[in-house]
Amino acid sequence: MTIFAENGRMELAFNKILKKDLYIIIPFLQELGEFQTDEALLKTRLSEMFNQNYECFGVYHEDELIGIFGMWFMTRHYCGKSCEPDHVYIKPEFQSRGIGKKIFQFIFDYAMEKGCETAELNSYVHNFKS
Repeated sequence: MTIFAENGRMELAFNKILKKDLYIIIPFLQELGEFQTDEALLKTRLSEMFNQNYECFGVYHEDELIGIFGMWFMTRHYCGKSCEPDHVYIKPEFQSRGIGKKIFQFIFDYAMEKGCETAELNSYVHNFKS
């Protein structure tokens, strides 16, 4: 699935990452997690995640993967069907260009299409910008 978003200065593509291609997001997760989790363990965990109502997208600019984000889908007793954005990461050289806003607009639109009523952000404690 490729979905395009335009940002005045650059065209972005949000491509769904399939379980068989999960290895391409490992470097982004390692950077985000400050390299505290072993690559093999990340692969094992990601493989499990793809079987648990988890979806992942890559953010592409001119065929270059410049960011990633994941989403968990669940039903919560206090708010109904929900989407939890997770591990939103954009390469530093592409930050502060409005890409994060485009990502979250995509996430909210996508979640609504899937029938979600709410969204809750999962962020890393050291990721102050998020």
